[in-house]
This record gives sequence, C-alpha cells and structure tokens, in this order.
Amino acid sequence: MSISRADRSRFGSLWFTMDRTLLTAILSLFAVGLVVSLAATPAVADRKGFEPFHFVERHIIFALVGVVVMFTFASLSAREIRRLAGMMFVGCLGLMGYVLWAGPEINGARRWLIVAGFSMQPSELAKPAFIILTAWLLAERQRKPDMPTGPVMIALFVPFVFMLRLQPDIGQTMLVVAVWGALLVLGGLSLAWPLAAGALAAAILGFAYATQTYVQKRIDAFLSGDVAANMQTERAMRSFSDGGFLGLGPGAGSIKTDLPDAHTDFILAVIAEEYGAVSCLALLGLYAFIVFRAMARGIAREDLYVRFSLFGLALLFGGQALINMAVNVGLLPAKGMTLPLISAGGSSMIAVSITLGLILSFARRTPDTRPLRHVPFVVTPTAGELADEGRRE
Repeated sequence: MSISRADRSRFGSLWFTMDRTLLTAILSLFAVGLVVSLAATPAVADRKGFEPFHFVERHIIFALVGVVVMFTFASLSAREIRRLAGMMFVGCLGLMGYVLWAGPEINGARRWLIVAGFSMQPSELAKPAFIILTAWLLAERQRKPDMPTGPVMIALFVPFVFMLRLQPDIGQTMLVVAVWGALLVLGGLSLAWPLAAGALAAAILGFAYATQTYVQKRIDAFLSGDVAANMQTERAMRSFSDGGFLGLGPGAGSIKTDLPDAHTDFILAVIAEEYGAVSCLALLGLYAFIVFRAMARGIAREDLYVRFSLFGLALLFGGQALINMAVNVGLLPAKGMTLPLISAGGSSMIAVSITLGLILSFARRTPDTRPLRHVPFVVTPTAGELADEGRRE
C-alpha cells in the first residue's frame, strides 16, 4: 500500500509528519512485551488454573488494541487533545470516586472497575489527561500572566492526588507528584511550588506509613536493608545473579514459578534470569531512547503547550519504567507498578498506549519545528520567544 503526499486525510497527514524513528522504538517495545509474555506467563497461568496461554492471548489482544488506540491519539491535533484531556480527566475523577464507593477490594485497595469481565483502573487513564491540562495551563501562564492558572492547577492537582491516596495507590501518587513538580520547574514557576508538592508527597507517605501496616513493613524492610523480609524482592534480586550476562535461556528460569507477581511487577526479573543482564540493559536503553527522543522533540517546538506536554508525558512514561526497574533491583520498596508495555495488565497497556499516542501526536513535524541537531537544550522560553508569542496573539 502506498500513500501519496497529496493525501490530505487524517491518516495521510499523520504518516508524513510522524517521527518514524520514535514510532519504530515504540513498536519494538510492543514486540518485546509479546516475546516476554510467551516466556513469563504460561507458568503463572498454570498456577492460577487457566489455560497455558491465557495471559499470552490477553497480552496479544490488549497489545493490538493498544496499537490502534495509540495511532488514534497520534492522529489528533494539539487542540483536539486539550479538549479531550479535559473530558477524560473529569470523567476519570468521577469513576475514581465510584470505584472507592462500589469497586471491588483487591489486596486492601479499591482501584479497579470491572467492565464486561475486564478490570480497568480509571486513575491510569487520568494521568496523561492531568499532564496535558497542566502543560496547557503552564503555557497559558507564559502567554497571559494575568490568567489565574495557579489556582486552577491546584484545583486539578489536589482532588486527583486525594483520590489516589484514598485508593490507596502510594506509588502512583508519588509518580504524579514528581512529574507535576518537574513540570512546574520547567514552566518557570517559583521553587516554592515544587517544594510544596514535595512536602505534600512526604506528608502522604508519612500518613500511609503511620496508618497502613503493609506500607510500614515494606519501608522498614527497605531501610533496614533486609531484603529477605520481602520474599519477592529478594527472589527478584537473585534472578540477576542466576541469569548472569546472557541468561539461562528462554523457558529455563524458575522465578516465574516462584513469584505470584512475576508476570506483572517483577517481569524484569524474569527477563534477567532467562535473557541476562545484557537484555535488561538493552531494554533500559530502549526506554531511555523513547524518553529522550520525546524530550528532544519538545525542545524543537516553539509552542510552549506542546513543549511542556512532551516533557511531562515523557517523564510520566519513563518514571513508571524507572520505578518498576528500581523495585526489581532493590533500589526502591515494592510499589505494585507495572513495566510499561511489558508487564501483563490491560488497563496499564491501554493507558500507556494513550500516553505514547499523545507523545507521537505532539512530536509530529509542523512548521514551527526546528531541526533537532540545531536545538539548544533549553526548556523555558527565551525573551524573544515570548515576544514572538505575543505578536502571534
């Protein structure tokens, strides 16, 4: 199939303006997830009483749906994304409230909504929408200093974090606060803002530590250095030494039969044991490439809303991957956070696909895109850029 440059359809425009290098890296990550699913999930399915390829089939289905969702969001314009983000965020906040009231309790948390036999986590879908709205408000603050963007950002941030805390979902709460604080710094706000966000995160973590036994146990075990107190973390760390540089070979590992969360939170340990540390480093490099490529595209754009959105979405995507990897190697206490596009989980797969679709949309070539090799590493706008923004108004 060939597409003419004269094709003015939404798909034709998407194809000729898309960052195909970034797209190739993302599709490679989808492919890695399918391969790892074949290695990690049959043993888990057998232990849970399902057919051997139950989780593999689900992963394939959600990956295909995720690719369609990603291209759909990638075809949207920046203005369409902003409008959709507002509706998504409000809708997801409402669903988060409903889940707290009527959702099933799983492992002491209420985060999931059961729809047609599938579970979905509204907070996962709210994250990219929250980042988009924050980025737009920061851009508007630069263009229209008299606009009350500060109170609006707080009005979005506080209920979202409050809902995450009530679920409870400490890991996602920390990630959202960290990305929000980073965006405020990039947007040129006073350091008092991110410091306040950090203080709030510390207060939330302290309250969780004081009131929730499982949080206290995880943090105490982590601070004491006693990895044996957390069997899953201890076994995950051992998989790296068992696998060595090149691994034991596909299907030869035993961690997937030892850990109940080997197909989700500790999927990196499965990769380490069967494919080796070299494969883990290659996977880390793939995540890093996607993040830095997205940031480079953000730097190349003069539109501040697009620039901040790309930075925020890249930090959200990369932060989740980094936290999951850090847990697997014992650098952070266990948080129940999946490895994007690799771990099993439909809700996470769709949410990450939305995030990557938004990154692809904002990274598309437009008349205001400067060549990447000529772009200085600056995030906040210069005085000349602000003057140009004012003249365009």
